[in-house]
Amino acid sequence: MTLPNTSHSNTAPSDKALVPFVSVDNMMQLIHHIGLETMLTGLATYIEDDFKRWESFDKTPRVASHSDVGVIELMPTSDGEAYGFKYVNGHPKNTSEGLQTVTAFGLLADVYTGYPVLLTEMTLLTALRTAATSAMVAKHLAPAGADTMAMIGNGAQSEFQTLAMKAICGLKSVRLYDKDPAATRKCAANLAGLGITVTECTTPEEAIQGAQILTTCTADKQNATILSDNMVGAGVHINAIGGDCPGKTELAAGILSRSDVFVEFPPQTRIEGEIQQMPEDFAVTEFWKVVTGQAEGRRDPRQITLFDSVGFAIEDFSALRYMRDHIKGTAFYEDLDMLADPDDPRDLFGMLGRAKP
Repeated sequence: MTLPNTSHSNTAPSDKALVPFVSVDNMMQLIHHIGLETMLTGLATYIEDDFKRWESFDKTPRVASHSDVGVIELMPTSDGEAYGFKYVNGHPKNTSEGLQTVTAFGLLADVYTGYPVLLTEMTLLTALRTAATSAMVAKHLAPAGADTMAMIGNGAQSEFQTLAMKAICGLKSVRLYDKDPAATRKCAANLAGLGITVTECTTPEEAIQGAQILTTCTADKQNATILSDNMVGAGVHINAIGGDCPGKTELAAGILSRSDVFVEFPPQTRIEGEIQQMPEDFAVTEFWKVVTGQAEGRRDPRQITLFDSVGFAIEDFSALRYMRDHIKGTAFYEDLDMLADPDDPRDLFGMLGRAKP
C-alpha cells in the first residue's frame, strides 16, 4: 500500500488515485501498535508544534447546525500546504439510547492538487487529541509538582484525560466523580492496573480534595454549576472541557472572575465556552501566545489558571498530520477508490463509458 505523494511536484498522477482510510478497527489496532501513552505524547507534540505556528493557519469558528437534541459541526483549517476538516456531532441524549454522545470523521487534503490524502475515523482520535491538548496545556499552566487530578464527569473522555496527564504531566493519582455512580465504577475499572492510583468519590467536593488539577467533562446540554465558586481554592489549574456549545457551561461565573483564563480561539470560545457567561470584553489569553513566549502562563503559586477548552480545528489538523505520518509502512489502513481520476482529465464522460459492463 502506497500513500499518495503530497509534495508539490508536477509529476503525472498515478493510474489510480487511492485515498488511505483508517477505520475504527484499524485505529484501535494502530493505538495498540504504537502504545496508548506513547500516542498521547506524540499527539501532544504535534499539537504543540502547530500552536507554535498558530498564525500560519486559516482560523474560523466551527460551522454548527444546532437542533433541539444536539449539534452537528464542521471544523476546517489550512496551513497553506495541507487542508483538514472534521465532521463531528454532539448529542448528549444519545447516552440514554445506548449511542455515543460524540462521533466524528476527518479528512486531510493536499492544497496544491486539492486531492484528499487521508480519510479517518475521528471518534477515538478526537478523544485522544482532546486529552493530549489538555495535558499539553497543563504542562504549561499547572502548579509545579502537580500529581493529583479530580476528574469530574466519568464518561467517554475520562480515561483518556487521566492517562494523558499521567504520560505528559507525571500524574500519580486521580479522584473520580460522576453523578452516575456506574460511570465512576466503569472509569475506575478501566484504569485499574495502568499505574495510577484511583479514588472513587461520591461528591464533587470530595473529588477535589487534595487535587491540584481539576478537570470537568460532563455531557448535559445545559448551564450547570459543576464547580461552585466556594469549591475552588487558590493555586489550582482547571481544565474546563465539557462546555462546548451555546447554553452549556460547567463553572460558576465567580470562578472565572478569580482566574486567569486561557482559550484556543476567542471568537469561538465566547460563543461556546465557559466565558459565554461573561461580558464580551472579559479578558482572556490565547494559549498559543504562552507556547510562543508572547504571554505569561503560571506566574504565581496561588494563581488559578483555567483552560476554557472547546476544541479547535487546528488540534484536529495536528491529529490528522500525526495519522498521515504514522500509518506509513503499516497495515492499519486500506486504500479507497473514491476519486474519479481519468487518464485524460477532460474526459470524465469517456471514463464512465469505458466502464460500461
